[in-house]
Amino acid sequence: MTETTLHPEPTEPAVLTEKRGHAMWITINRPDKRNAINKDVVAGIRDGWRQAHADKNVRVVVLTAAGEKAFCAGADLQPDAGFAFDLSQPNIDYADMLREVQNATLPSIARINGVCMAGGIGLLCMTDMAIAADHVQFGLPEVKIGLFPMQVLSLLQAIVPRRTVREWCLTGEPFGADEAKEAGLLNHVVPTAELDAKTQWLIDRLVNKSPTALRRGKYAMRVLSSMSFDEGIAFTESQIALLAMTEDAKEGLASFNEKRKPVWTGR
Repeated sequence: MTETTLHPEPTEPAVLTEKRGHAMWITINRPDKRNAINKDVVAGIRDGWRQAHADKNVRVVVLTAAGEKAFCAGADLQPDAGFAFDLSQPNIDYADMLREVQNATLPSIARINGVCMAGGIGLLCMTDMAIAADHVQFGLPEVKIGLFPMQVLSLLQAIVPRRTVREWCLTGEPFGADEAKEAGLLNHVVPTAELDAKTQWLIDRLVNKSPTALRRGKYAMRVLSSMSFDEGIAFTESQIALLAMTEDAKEGLASFNEKRKPVWTGR
């Protein structure tokens, strides 16, 4: 009698990464769970950002999600999904992801293809720019289940006016893409059929710029966010002097004077 060994069916990764030209696309891949966040999603997003920064040819990161219904519905709250906290640890994986992305030096775009709620808004806020389809519903409904968008607030309050943040967080009620754009949460809102074209339009406006200027510019913006004016102006006067000595700056000035397109080395 022959013994048959059963092998479990391979499962799809929670996050997909794909390099398209100079862009690294990071796609949350749990459409059956409305792309809810679990440990694998957090680990996959962090790994995707690291891959992008390790590749000198990548100039922009795009964060999006599989399917058409949801970008991210927030944390996976199913009993077996691992929504729990190890109180012996000072850090939480989701918070570490936000820290890591805030300190990243590649520009990033959130492509919001569907519902964006709770922790999904944190993912949106951690990117530099965001484009959403006009049908997308947003919300911070944590108060409805006895929680509060604590970690999301760390980024949201720097993007959206205070009274709007308080209304969204304290009522927990959903709001549409137009309201999100008006509040400054989004850069662009387009019909669903135009979402890919608008995302590519923004990618194209980034990848033809100096990688060095973008990298050092993002670094400067991060540092300036916690400085007074006097600290900031002293820091930036040294930064512009350093930037002027880079190969990209020299190439940029040469191409301007020679009336040609620059050829960036990213150095």
